[in-house]
Amino acid sequence: MSVQRPLVQAVLGNPVDRVPMWMMRQAGRYLPEYRELRKGKTFQESVHDVDTAAEITLQPIRRFGFDGAVVFLDIMTPLEAMDVEVTFAPGPTLTPRSLREIADLPSFESERLSFVGDIIASVRRQAPEQCAVIGFSGAPLTLLAYLTEGGGSPNFFSLRSQLLADRGLARDALHRVADAMNAYLALQVAAGADVVQLFDTWAGLLAKDELIDLAYPAAARTLAGIDVPRIYFAPNTVHGYESVASIVDADAYGLDWRLPVIEAWDRIGARAVQGNLDPAVLLTDESTIRRRCEQILDGVDGRPGYVFNLGHGIDRHSPVANVEAMVDAVRSHRSGGLA
Repeated sequence: MSVQRPLVQAVLGNPVDRVPMWMMRQAGRYLPEYRELRKGKTFQESVHDVDTAAEITLQPIRRFGFDGAVVFLDIMTPLEAMDVEVTFAPGPTLTPRSLREIADLPSFESERLSFVGDIIASVRRQAPEQCAVIGFSGAPLTLLAYLTEGGGSPNFFSLRSQLLADRGLARDALHRVADAMNAYLALQVAAGADVVQLFDTWAGLLAKDELIDLAYPAAARTLAGIDVPRIYFAPNTVHGYESVASIVDADAYGLDWRLPVIEAWDRIGARAVQGNLDPAVLLTDESTIRRRCEQILDGVDGRPGYVFNLGHGIDRHSPVANVEAMVDAVRSHRSGGLA
């Protein structure tokens, strides 16, 4: 008999006994055990070492009992399989490329990422049965942002200007990346991932028509045929909420904190959502954390299909005690409608 993992069931919109929860960037720098394990190791060394990456993935599960273990990797990791060299200092740095150069990147070679499958398989063996293993990739639009800019940027003007100049070429580049990330997600599922999430961090920089015509179809292409529950997360895209579900066709959608949870959920029209807690809340105090968590959970009111999460990744300065307060607030909350 297969294990009924609460997070998987919630992403599918099914009733569960309690609200499942995990945290974006939960395996990371806010944890003292992470900092200790990373001593003397670069980020790339940690990602490529199966035992280290698996242990980092499992650290927040052991400490907080989260319902999902998101694999310790980076959205830039799969670009290695397309002959794109990325360094981290500490953010990603790479050679800027034109849309034509991106459209002409080499085909994705899954065998170059065998370590990713090994990490996932190791986590699946060690994680509690009820804990879902979460694989992920960057969405095509967001990866295009880094590929065109050569690193991070507050505005990604290079990406936006190139999209405006040649939408047809933009589609070609997005399709190239989408097909590669589709193969990458399939690799993770084959290794044991129970759920996958597509991070479209920079989609919110686009106008509504560009979301509908470029970002969302590319995300849909990435998720097509992936046979585990699929989450699409595109923060700061309230202007696209009414269109996203009909185009992307994911199983659940991540929410940032800009709208109340039920208003955002209803505007998207999806059967399942996750998120909505501003990560800044974890930089406040226990009473504020409890109040904000309760506001979200009271709003959900036991409606099936909700996963508790932040509206973006946890800030590295967040005190562990505040994360513990959030977990306690969610676990101790009682609302109607659950199974």
